This record gives sequence, C-alpha cells and structure tokens, in this order.
Amino acid sequence: MNTIKGKILIVDDNESILLTLKQSLKYDFQEIETISNPNLIPNYLNDKDWDIILLDMNFRAGINSGNEGLFWLRKIRERNPDILVFLITAYGDVDIAVKGIKEGAHDFITKPWDIDKLIAGLHAAFKLRESERKVKKLEENQEVLIQNSMSTPDEFLGNSPKMAEVFKTIHKVASTEANILILGENGTGKELVARKIHKLSSRKKGLFVSVDLGSINENLFESEMFGHRKGAFTDANADRTGRFAAASGGTLFLDEITNLSMNLQSKLLRVLQNREVIPVGADKAMNVDIHLISATNKNPLLLVDQGLFREDLLYRLNTIIINIPPLRERGDDILLIADYFLKRYIKKYNKGEIKISSSGIKTMLKHSWPGNVRELKHSIEKAVILAESEILRSKDFGIDKKSSNEWETGPSNKLADVEKHIVKKVLDKHHNNLTKAANELNISRTTLYLKIEKYEL
Repeated sequence: MNTIKGKILIVDDNESILLTLKQSLKYDFQEIETISNPNLIPNYLNDKDWDIILLDMNFRAGINSGNEGLFWLRKIRERNPDILVFLITAYGDVDIAVKGIKEGAHDFITKPWDIDKLIAGLHAAFKLRESERKVKKLEENQEVLIQNSMSTPDEFLGNSPKMAEVFKTIHKVASTEANILILGENGTGKELVARKIHKLSSRKKGLFVSVDLGSINENLFESEMFGHRKGAFTDANADRTGRFAAASGGTLFLDEITNLSMNLQSKLLRVLQNREVIPVGADKAMNVDIHLISATNKNPLLLVDQGLFREDLLYRLNTIIINIPPLRERGDDILLIADYFLKRYIKKYNKGEIKISSSGIKTMLKHSWPGNVRELKHSIEKAVILAESEILRSKDFGIDKKSSNEWETGPSNKLADVEKHIVKKVLDKHHNNLTKAANELNISRTTLYLKIEKYEL
C-alpha cells in the first residue's frame, strides 16, 4: 500500500463518520485529523498547511439547509484558497453541494459513499494540489529567476598557489551542508566562489539566490527576506515570496552580511536556528531548506570585539571559512584573467584581433589592483571599447602609474597596508609575544591570529 504525504482534515459532528473515515483513509494518507466542532476550524488552519478538508454541510440537528457548511467553506477559502474542500452531504441534498462547488469547493461526496471511489478521488485531488504547488512556486520564483539571468557570471579562474588552496577547499565543502563564510576584499570574486560551490553540490538543480544585504532597506528587510501576504501593508497588493523561500531546496548567498544592523542580525539568527520563516502578515511559519553561504569584505571577529556583530550569529555562519586572496597576491593570475576578459569583450563589441603589449603586461603586473578582479575587468572592457589599434598599451588601461609604482617601492595609503605595517611593527616590538601585542593593539588574541594569517606575518 502506497501512503502519500497528504494532510487531510475531516470535520463532521457525527463521531461514527469521523471514526469510519479515519480508519478507511489511514493507509492511503500520511496524516489525518478529525474534529466534530466546526468552530475549531480556524485553530486547525493556523496549525498546519492542509491539503484537503472533508467538510460536513450541516452541524445542528434538524437543520439541513447546508448554510453552516457554506459558511465554513467561505471561511476556509478566505484563509487559504489553495486547500481543496470536499463537501459531505446526504444523497438528497446534491443541489446544496452544487451550490458549494460554485462557491469554491473542489467536489462533494454523498452519504453513504463508495470508499474506493472516495479514495481514488482524494488521490486525484492530492496530485492536483501538488501540481498547483509546483506551478505557484515557479510563478513566485519568476522574479528571482529573472534577476539571476540578467547577467552571465564570470568564470572563476586562477593557477596561483593561493588559488589552488581555495579551489581545494571549494571541492571539499561542496558536498556538505555546512554553513560557509567567504572573506575577501571587494571585487575578489566572493559570489563566484559561492556559485561554484552551488554548482558542485547536490543542490545544483535548485535555485542559487544571491542577496546583497547592503542594498536592502532595513524597513523592507522582512518583506524581502521572509516574504509577505497580500494586504500585510499598504503596498502589498499580492503575496510575495521571500528570498529564503525562493532558495528552499537550493543555495542562499548573503553578501555583505556584516552590513546588517544588530536588530536585523537577531531576526536572521532566529531564522537560521529554526530553519523557518514567517512572512509578513502570515499567522504561521513555513519551513525552509537552504544551504547558507555568506560573505563579507570586513573582519567579522573585529566587529564582534567592537560590539557591532553578534558572536552567536557569527558562529552560525562560519562553520567553514574561505579566504579569497586579493588579486595583487595572485601573480600571473592577473594575465590569465586579463586574457579571459579580453576575449570576452572582443567578441561582445565585435572587435578584431587585439593583443596586449609587453609594456601593458608589465604595467598590469605592477599595479596594486585595489578593486581586484572587478577593477581589472572594467579596465579591460574600457580598453577594448576605446582601442584605436590592434595593440593595447599601458596608457590604454587607464592605470595610475603612481599607484602601480607605489605598490613595489613603498607603502601605500590603503587601509589594509597600513594595518599590516602597524601589526608587524607591534609584533616585532614585543618579539612576537601575542598577548603583549594584542594588548597594545587593543584587540583580542583571536583577532590578532586572524590578522597574522591574513597578512602572512
């Protein structure tokens, strides 16, 4: 006997009918509950997302108008129009049942019923319910799908030793459900790493949903992330699927996670703990099944020390940490990536054969690339668009020579470089005594460890 995962609620004031139906259906459906008092229906609607409700038409002795059944049918439809309602009626009251169908009931059954036909009808209804769910999810996810398809993700390239370690870690973690935190400067390709993990995972057929938390208005956070119901607030003209629900069965990538306020961090933490969301305006939670990947260009441990980021949330996020090295530390990867973008933009802008001169190559290798791969990408695109010959020279890339030379000949004014210089100076002063160095820098030993690892001191 194949039991399907249907949830059926039976509402009838006749205890004998409730018992008979429950016994007859228990081998075919996973969950069956019965109630004899229709006034309890609202509570049961809050409790579960029912697939089918079997609803009697009359609940008071001597009254056969069917108005009670029609009243509760309307209430069910108001609360959740997706539930399929079967009306239970006597053989002589078919006209009342037909009226109920006109008001939104799926079908009716007459007493006495043929149990085999009833089970077959319920099976067909459940299949319809499952199909409607799939269609609704596709429609709700349409906005996310469109956003994901607006731009073609870049390839994640690299042959340098540091990138070899990154690729090694990606392949290790892709087969797990561990929460992953990706650290790296702006433009290093944190989203590309997240997409690569998704493509290698068992969730690759599900959606990859990317959210830039830095761009979401705090007042709209719950609506964007958890969804909302029609009428929940002034402009809520229709139900909206939140990003968590859209990513269910796939991967949710939360970029710039450390930009969240403490208030929003608390809301996010509750969702991650319970793996369920409550859409704005809804009265019950819905489960979400996501693989969570987060990213930031900041030092999360330093933010924890400063009281700007919740430590309990950080430990929810960083089961695995992946550090993406800046482009300036990746050697000849600069040329590999430059060649990739050169070919892409030659094709995009219908240019002929274009090459980079030896002086151009030398300039690119010397440049510090503070904007990392994103800066290199834009530099190559601009050079291809404005190219006046088949050879791209140093001047064509719009690179400030001062910043290029500064990287090799002396310390730059970049915050990271200043921080590295200070940390190294303090470590040298205290002969690598971490406790004394951390005290002078006014940071924890944990944060100091992270900086030593980051700057390879």
